[in-house]
Amino acid sequence: MRRVRSLRSALTAAATAVAALGLAATATAPAQAATPLPEHVFAPYFEAWTGESPAALSAQSGAKHLTMAFLQTAAKGSCTAYWNGDTGTPIAPASFGADIKTIQSRGGDVIPSFGGYTADTTGTEIADSCADVSQIAAVYEKVITTYDVTRLDMDIEVDALDNTAGIDRRNKAIKLVQDWAAANGRQIQISYTLPTTTHGLAAGGLAVLKNAVTNGARVDVVNLMTFDYYDNAAHDMAADTKTAAQGLYDQLAKLYPTKTPAQLWGMIGITEMVGVDDFGPAETFTLANARTVYDWAVSKGIDTLSFWALQRDNGSCPGGAAADNCSGIQQNTWDFSHVFAPFTSGTTAPADDFSVTATPASATVTAGSSTTATVKTAVTAGSAQTVNLTVGGLPAGVTASLSPTSVTAGGSSTLTVNTTTAAVSGTYQIVVDGASPSAGHAAVLTLTVTGGTTACTAAPWVTSTVYTGGQQVSHKGHTWKAKWWTTGEEPGTTGQWGVWQDLGVC
Repeated sequence: MRRVRSLRSALTAAATAVAALGLAATATAPAQAATPLPEHVFAPYFEAWTGESPAALSAQSGAKHLTMAFLQTAAKGSCTAYWNGDTGTPIAPASFGADIKTIQSRGGDVIPSFGGYTADTTGTEIADSCADVSQIAAVYEKVITTYDVTRLDMDIEVDALDNTAGIDRRNKAIKLVQDWAAANGRQIQISYTLPTTTHGLAAGGLAVLKNAVTNGARVDVVNLMTFDYYDNAAHDMAADTKTAAQGLYDQLAKLYPTKTPAQLWGMIGITEMVGVDDFGPAETFTLANARTVYDWAVSKGIDTLSFWALQRDNGSCPGGAAADNCSGIQQNTWDFSHVFAPFTSGTTAPADDFSVTATPASATVTAGSSTTATVKTAVTAGSAQTVNLTVGGLPAGVTASLSPTSVTAGGSSTLTVNTTTAAVSGTYQIVVDGASPSAGHAAVLTLTVTGGTTACTAAPWVTSTVYTGGQQVSHKGHTWKAKWWTTGEEPGTTGQWGVWQDLGVC
């Protein structure tokens, strides 16, 4: 995704040679009964480096499907991918696996996305980094089998659009994965997320699709980033979305001449950047724009509606610039999600369904004390079913219990949250999952812990030390986490798009 960041002009760290799983190791993987995505799906991006729970934010926002950003290598030349290039979050069940299973149990799913602005400008997008097509394909397959997903996204922009060798390797690897999936009874879709002009793809993005056709790689969705035009023009962002998509439609019609108009529109996805985008206030996507785009998307029958990013869908910085954690405009939390959420269709509603809520929805406790909330269930369709309740998202020093742990839909349970004096001060999302034989839903209790310990146990930042993604340091009373490789960049000086993420006061 297009996000302006203060990156060092060159990365000099040597790549670690770690062998990826080969095709032979995964070719015999058993077929899985993964549920395909709906015919029309709303899947906003989730910023996976923030430490937040995707399952919790999915429940809070009502976005049942998420696009998970991003997968990339830790260093240029590597063939091993990690979430956000952080070696602490490999492709493994321990990295988001429980959250993804929870989302899937509620009838949703995730779309893992490879690439993004940082990877595409540092040579750490997997196909740019790895010269072995088979190993690239093996990484794709590992993501599919680890998380049991049915779509992978390729976010290709800036420098990656000029890497012709990487483009060719990527599409050859996609073809291998599609052949592997067919042989193993799996359904897998591939989407390309590409920058756009207001009238369709520029030459670089179109070349990516032409190469896919040449290599026999099926592209199921072309997802346009309808923002960051950087043309110094006045913009009606909704109108520009429509003209950009029409231009893409015309381009796809030439690439795929046998497809019907409905099939061509069904290949198109749209990703907006809610509120103020990177260019500035001249490119502001408003709630009125969102409603217009929603109606247009439904009328055209496009495949995917998305935005960057779920963590920005709030009005905590009105009048501000583009940021990772707010939209820069006046709005309520989840306003954009609520406009776009009904776009998801094609799923079958369970005959017997229920809802689950937590009252109160938020609570503040002093470390060492406890609080309670009432978890209420209600029948929303059919007859009452047994609902089993579990609690997740508990940080260190916090425990929780439910009494009872199982209710008949329509009943309630008491959630008791206990904290120790060792609990770390901060705000957490405590998720109460409800599961019946036919459905799954969740409620979220936002818990703020005060008077606890601090998280500042990291070693002090040293200007000459090389830090890689995921490493933490302390500096000027704050804990900082590196998003990618860095050296010599002082925490707190690199800006909101910089390498260091502020984890809070020590």
